[in-house]
Parts: sequence; structure tokens; C-alpha cells
Amino acid sequence: MSEKHWRRRRPLLLIAAGLVAVGLAVAAYGTNLLRGPELDVRDAHFSVRGPQRPPRDIVVVAIDDVTFSDLQQQWPFPRRVHARLIARLRADGAKVIAYDVQFTEPTDPADDNALIDAIGRAHNVVLATDEVAANGEVNVLGGADVVREVGARVGDSSVKLDGDGVLRRLWPSLQGLESFPVVVAERASGRKVASSTFGGGGIPVDFAGPPGTITTVSFSRVLEGKVPASAFKGKIVIVGATAPNLQDIHQTAASRSEPMSGPEIHANAVASVLRGLPLRESPAWLDLLIVAALGLAVPLANVRLRSWRIGAFALAVSGGYVCVTQLAFDAGLILPFAYPLLAVLVATISTLGVDYLFTAFERQRVKDVFSRFVPEAVVEDVLARAGEDLRLGGEQRICTVMFCDLRGFTSFSEGLAAGTVIDVVNVYLDQMTDAILAAGGTLTCYMGDGIMAVFGAPLPQADHADRALRAAREMMGPRLARFNSWLQEHDLEGPGFRMGIGLNSGEVMVGNVGSERRVEYTAIGDTTNTASRLEGMTKGTEHMLFMADSTCALLGDRPDDLVCVGEFEVRGRRGTARVWSVPDPATAPPPPRVAASARR
Repeated sequence: MSEKHWRRRRPLLLIAAGLVAVGLAVAAYGTNLLRGPELDVRDAHFSVRGPQRPPRDIVVVAIDDVTFSDLQQQWPFPRRVHARLIARLRADGAKVIAYDVQFTEPTDPADDNALIDAIGRAHNVVLATDEVAANGEVNVLGGADVVREVGARVGDSSVKLDGDGVLRRLWPSLQGLESFPVVVAERASGRKVASSTFGGGGIPVDFAGPPGTITTVSFSRVLEGKVPASAFKGKIVIVGATAPNLQDIHQTAASRSEPMSGPEIHANAVASVLRGLPLRESPAWLDLLIVAALGLAVPLANVRLRSWRIGAFALAVSGGYVCVTQLAFDAGLILPFAYPLLAVLVATISTLGVDYLFTAFERQRVKDVFSRFVPEAVVEDVLARAGEDLRLGGEQRICTVMFCDLRGFTSFSEGLAAGTVIDVVNVYLDQMTDAILAAGGTLTCYMGDGIMAVFGAPLPQADHADRALRAAREMMGPRLARFNSWLQEHDLEGPGFRMGIGLNSGEVMVGNVGSERRVEYTAIGDTTNTASRLEGMTKGTEHMLFMADSTCALLGDRPDDLVCVGEFEVRGRRGTARVWSVPDPATAPPPPRVAASARR
């Protein structure tokens, strides 16, 4: 597959990774797989939000340890005691007296009658029970007829906990009877609370805060007249047991470490109903939309961002969404938490997987390219220095460029079979390539029997000029001698070949060039052109090497046999250029004689 085709498929693979993440998160959402963590986070929202201002129109009268100490009574209290409290609250102007104490079984007739009379005179009492018959009937105060006669109402005070034993929701009815908080709210507002308000299920209770947030006074202090009437005038008063030994306590969303008493739970529920049930869960369509948006965010971003940025992007998206869920909760909307973050996590892993495959493909492609013209030992260094997209391009570098060519090869090959010509070329190129790579050069291309190489790229080399000269000596000497010996062994050449080498140093543009089907690493610029001209200028001279003055100036170890050939005009350049060379090796064949007319 070509690079271009792979790049075109990469966005599709990323989108597929995102869809897989979304699908897994939706499946988890549909099966409530992460319900536990989801509820834990919801509880944490209460802690982060902190205590709110308690409702001013609701007061809890607590049957607490102080009450037991003051009254010196055993539980249950005689009903005349409750009658006295109801009378006191009526006198103080309580709007609704919600009694979270169960009065189902008869006791002393005088006490029972005292309680019934007090309730009848108050005419604003709501009674609680958790004993409800299958048809919704209750036996409070002896039956529904008595309740109606004294103008009271009864609500179901039983609680429905989530699977982890925590109370979080308010239900419109339980066991066929309206729930106690709903009845209290209806009595206080004078309006019926439609069951449709609950959407067919439980609604989260908007707890004002942890236990102790709701205004609370002791039962005994009220009974003894130690609490001013202003504390109850025009308010909803919820009377119930808060003493731990009475066991009317539950863990709630507002506090997992400290249980909340039943009366305070009812007070928070009543306040929620009167405020229109302000805390709501987001609808399923919005949940799924959020899961899809966050699940696709990371893969789509990876179309532009690279892998090392994707992790930071995923963290930013997750962190931002965490903040959004808290802000939404503070505004009364409970957004899903665990499932969108699951989508982000799976999408990030999937995206990194696609990115890894893409990077591995790119790395292997670049490695295949460079292993052809860079020494094997430095291929990994080349890849380490490559850019994020594993492309080497657009870099200005001071290098030494080499061009070399085999003299007279065209005329030599005319009389040979095609297979023999290819064999000869391969032997020659093999010898010269080994010399270039051994000196640390980068082979950029073959041009028939010609070679272009660069020293100092893609890896920087401070001694690139020395390396180029060392490679040139090796090529003109032992390597050329081995090639000529091979020709003699195969009866292909008499006196042997000579070669031409041009070296020039300067600034070049190095990098990958080519099409979507073929990529080559090369050096472009005037330095390259001049090196090619110098190689061509060796024809007809006694020298196999022409080296530019720029290369000579960069030599760190200037050889003693370096000679100045002279000043020459170089095609394509203004003025003349000083050219240097070194003597031909002793193993090199002698230069061909040039006619006097040619020298002129």
C-alpha cells in the first residue's frame, strides 16, 4: 500500500476506532455495567458542591438523646406526650405538622383519644406509616375513617435504597400509597403533585447538605416551651426519631460516612418537591449523545494531532468534562460520568493503537528507504532524528557532495550482452558503495554507472569533508583495483578502467523527495550542481579527483599530497573556481593520452 493510500485510510481507521469505543460505552450504559462508580461520583458531586442554605420553611423536631434524658421516658412515648407536642406546635402557628411516628396499634384508650383530639384540633397533621395493605389501606389511628374525620392525611414513610444501600431517590408512591414527603408537600402547598412530575420513576433528592444541615430542635425543648413560637410559625414541622438507638437512620448521597436520620431525609425530600424537584437526571438521548461526542473527539483530533499530544488532549477532554458534570450538577442536571469517560479511555487506547500501526508502517517505510543508502548502524539514529511524521525534509545543512562516474563504460558496454553489462555494473557499484558507506557517507542515487553521495546528512558530521576525501581515495585505489581485477579474471578489460570523482562542500537542502509511489533522499542546491560539474571536468585530465576549494578549506586533517590543479571555469557559475586533487593511487591505471588538439 502506498503512503498516500495509507494516509487516506488513516482517518477512516481512526473513526472506526472511535465508533468501537462509542459502541462499547453504549453497551456498558445499556447494561448499567458502571452503575456503582456512576452513583459514587454522583454522591461526590454533593461533597464538591458543599452545603447549601437550608430551607427556611422546614424545621425538624428531633426525638433525640436530649429528649430521652429530659423526659426520662421509654420508647414508645405515651401518645398523650405526642398530643401535647401537637397542641404546642398548633399554638405556635405551624403550617403543617408532619409526624414521622407510627400510630397503627391501639394503646391506652385515654392516650389514644388524647392524640386523636389533638390531631383533630390541629387539622393540619400528616401521619407516617410503613404498614400498607395490598390495596393501599392503612390502619393508622384505627383506620381511614378516623383519619378523614380528624382532617389528617397519611403517607408511606418506607424508604427505597439503591443497590449499595444508599438512599438517593424520592418516589411518588410506595406500596400503593403516596409517599410521606409528597403528602406533606401537597398539604403545605394546597396543590396535588402529579405523578407525571416524577417521570414514572424515582427522582434524586436534592439534599441541602450532610446530616445537621436542616434546622433541628429537640422534642423535649419544644414540649417544655423552651423554643420560641417564631421557630415554627408558618413552617412545616417534621417530627421524628433521630436518636441512633431508634435505628431510623440511613446512608444518603449527601453523606456516606455519617448516616442521616429519617426526619431529616424527609425534610430534604419535602423541600425538593416544593422546589419542583430541581435535581434531574439527563435524558437517555443526551447521555448517548455525550458518549458519542466524547468517544469520537480523540480519534478525530488525532487526524491533526500526533500521538504524544493525544494523551494530553484526552486528559484535557476528560478533565473538562469532569468540570462540566459538576457545573451541570450545581445547576440541577445530573450528567453521566463513567460512561463518557469510558468512551474517552477506549477511544484513546484505540487511537494510540491505530497511531502505533501507522507509525510502525512509516518507520518501516523510511527504514527501507534509508537502509539502501545509509550504513546499517546509523539507520536507527536517522529514524530517531526524523520528525513526528518520520519524514526528513526541508533542512538546510552544510555537507560535502560527491559525484563519481566510470570512464569509458558506455563504449565498453556496446559490445557486450545485456546480462553481462548488468553484472559489470553491479560489481562496480558494489565496490564503490561499500567505500562510501564505510566512510559514513549517504548514498542518494545511482545513475547508470554513476553515483551521487552526500557526507554530513542526514546525520550531522563535523568531518564530512575528510570522510568524503577518505572515501574518494578508497574508491580510486583499492576498490577500483578490485573491480579491474575482476574484469581481467573474466576477460572483459585489458588495461582497466579509470573513474572521475567530484567533491564540493557547501550549503544544500536535504530531505525526501519523490512521488507517492517512490521516495528518495537527496541533496539539492548549487553545491550539488558544482560537484557534478567537477566530476565531469576530470575527463581528459591526468586526475581522477577534482575537489573544490570549499572542500579543501573544511578538511580537518589536510593531507601532505594535496595539490592545487588550478583555476577553472565551472559551467553555471560566475568566475573561476580553484580545484584541488591528490595523486592517483599506484594501483590506478595510467590516464589515456590526449591528443594535442584536444588539450588545446
